[in-house]
Amino acid sequence: MAKLSPAQIKAALPGVPQWRRKASVISRTFEFKDFIVAMKFVNAVASAAEKAWHHPDMDIRWNKVTLALTTHDADGLTEKDFALAAKFDRLAGA
Repeated sequence: MAKLSPAQIKAALPGVPQWRRKASVISRTFEFKDFIVAMKFVNAVASAAEKAWHHPDMDIRWNKVTLALTTHDADGLTEKDFALAAKFDRLAGA
């Protein structure tokens, strides 16, 4: 998958408005009512990521889950990152 240009990244960001870009990574922290709900989300993310064969970096802190996406093979952001970010938003009910 081809790395997106800066203009393409700028155009894609409004599609995932709660995600923030830092260099070649987009990330978002999701907050849930408790640990159990957060872990159900993590398991849903793991399943979706495995199906897409594109895996986010995850940081789990009790009821908060931070996901970070980049495409290492492309050395930057690709359409796959934005598609998966939108999928994760839907899984969280956002």
